[in-house]
Amino acid sequence: MTLLVAVLGAMLLVGGIVILAAVAAGVLVQRPRPQESTGLWTRVVDKVRGVSRRERVTLVAGLVGGVLVAAWTQWPLMLLVVPLAVYGVPHLLSAPKQDQIELLQALDRWVRGMTATMATGKSITDALRLSARTPPPLLADHLVLLIRRLDDRWPAPQALLALADDLDSPDADAVLASLVLAAHRGGTGATATLAALADTIQERLKALREIESERSKPRAVVKQVTIITLVLLGASLLLARDFFAPYGTPVGQALLAGLIAAYVGSLLMLRRMTLPRQRDRILRSLT
Repeated sequence: MTLLVAVLGAMLLVGGIVILAAVAAGVLVQRPRPQESTGLWTRVVDKVRGVSRRERVTLVAGLVGGVLVAAWTQWPLMLLVVPLAVYGVPHLLSAPKQDQIELLQALDRWVRGMTATMATGKSITDALRLSARTPPPLLADHLVLLIRRLDDRWPAPQALLALADDLDSPDADAVLASLVLAAHRGGTGATATLAALADTIQERLKALREIESERSKPRAVVKQVTIITLVLLGASLLLARDFFAPYGTPVGQALLAGLIAAYVGSLLMLRRMTLPRQRDRILRSLT
């Protein structure tokens, strides 16, 4: 009974420390609550549906592995540790999605297309309509919505500001702010401004790629160290199980929980360091 209480306390300790570290590192972000509550069961169902098939298989494999390892080692703490390791560690060591780079690439293609169109004497409104015919995939839906607003007789500056709110990106704000100013001036100087912006986007893309390349180096080292550590620990459990016998005691389970929590916390901090910093927008929202 004492062992069970100690293990449960250790499991709660690991979970609490991991959650606190994730919140402090910014990995877990509180999302705004919907205006209308759809009920607890509906929210749970939506969460389950939002999980990909691969993630479900990984989670099930982790749970099954946790049960098997806990039964073999007689360490109930493994019921929590193994699923966390199988499901969470690959995510923590994976490269974060490069949303900024992808958006900048799309903006660069869009801006260069707009520059070429406006160089032929087209107005900003006409150039916007033409750009929506062959848009970058990432901007396709946003540009379609922009054209709908123009068709609904929105002024071009107001429609561009609404597009900036939809994209919600400081990089997009720089481009759209120039288009808004050019629209107010009747298109005067817009071609030269967009050409300069395209060059600026290219320079920022180059800088972001270099930064990501440097960030990937320590991530690769930590990934290798983690894999080697897990392999050595697994081999040691198979070949020298008596060496780990003290961890089967209540105090040992508590110490093991603390060590695992500390390592997971360090991975969370590393993850935080590899995430791009948030920058403030330069355009005010219309709402």
